[in-house]
Amino acid sequence: MRWDRFFDDLEDQLASEWEAERAALDTEAERLRLSRVRLAERLSLLAGRDAQPGVVVSMDLSDGATLRATVTGVGADWAALAPADGPAGAVIVPFASIVAIGMPHADLLRTARPTAPRSPLADRLTFGFVLRDLVRRRAGVAVHLTAGRVLTGTIDRAGADHLDLALHDPGAPRRADAVAGHRIVPFAAVAWIRADEAPALP
Repeated sequence: MRWDRFFDDLEDQLASEWEAERAALDTEAERLRLSRVRLAERLSLLAGRDAQPGVVVSMDLSDGATLRATVTGVGADWAALAPADGPAGAVIVPFASIVAIGMPHADLLRTARPTAPRSPLADRLTFGFVLRDLVRRRAGVAVHLTAGRVLTGTIDRAGADHLDLALHDPGAPRRADAVAGHRIVPFAAVAWIRADEAPALP
């Protein structure tokens, strides 16, 4: 009888050790998976088809602004937002200018879960690409700089790492007699851009 109990105890102990080892392996595998997750993937879960409708995030940006918005699209190095407050239009934020993102804890956890791989096309849509779409549309923009200034006008050209901005009053069409000057703005100096119309997203 004592031997039965002895073998039962050994079996229980072995099962407990096996469960502990499996839990440790699962935890380590999850840590390894999370170490490979990129910001673009987490933001894509907020903008994807399975996203909870109307999840408003709070983005702290490098110019000191905090934007309350929903994520509507994600490219290689930028996110498109629909502002919850203020004037209509679209906001484009380069990842480099994001300081912190606030959201409800449930959504934070949801963005860390495993997801299907992102489209290779989305990973090729750079900040410059989306700005060239605004050039094509001749959309009026407000370019918020990391230094805290705001330049309004129309983007005439977008290069690999900079844009050319024709300065004019907000809401006014870009006409030669309305242009008050021109600026070359490096992408690194852009905190965020509010556009009068949304760029085309995949």
